[in-house]
Amino acid sequence: MINLILFGPPGSGKGTQAEKIVEKYNLHHISTGDLFRREIKNKTALGLEAVSYSSKGQLVPDSVTIGILRKEVEAHPDAKGFIFDGFPRTVPQADALDKLMSEMEQSITCLIELRVGDGELTNRLLERGKTSGRADDQNSDVIANRIQVYKNETIPVALHYAQVDKAFIVDGVGSIEEVFDRICNRIEEQSQTV
Repeated sequence: MINLILFGPPGSGKGTQAEKIVEKYNLHHISTGDLFRREIKNKTALGLEAVSYSSKGQLVPDSVTIGILRKEVEAHPDAKGFIFDGFPRTVPQADALDKLMSEMEQSITCLIELRVGDGELTNRLLERGKTSGRADDQNSDVIANRIQVYKNETIPVALHYAQVDKAFIVDGVGSIEEVFDRICNRIEEQSQTV
């Protein structure tokens, strides 16, 4: 079983690569943002609890996020593994994810970070902004801030998994297929050691 955390700053190609990874390894893609939106739309107990915080501009507590994540993982007992997108963002969330996986007699196979230089990211996002219509892809100052926020959030989580030899950097520059091949090589190397 493969349980993968895929990290990448805005513009790194994470979304494109996640789709390819899901298809190749038949993993269940878990996007915490999508899960929150679904729980809120369906007015579940966890969704309503999440709204009670977010409507006040507060961060949703890790306990709620983990509850929603647990529900999704448990809803797919036959999955060949999971790819976690947008989670964990903090070390306490990483600890909670590790605990959840342990309770299911599984573990995180690896965290893969797509590494792309800031200049390249900015160029990619500005180019995407020409067609995406997203305001946050059209302003280089906003892009620089998004990249910095990503780095600040990611470094502690990556270090958490690096301490157990499960965090890896993959060069995110090249064709989609070249980057995908690098990711697959790392996944396959790591899944043999778990």
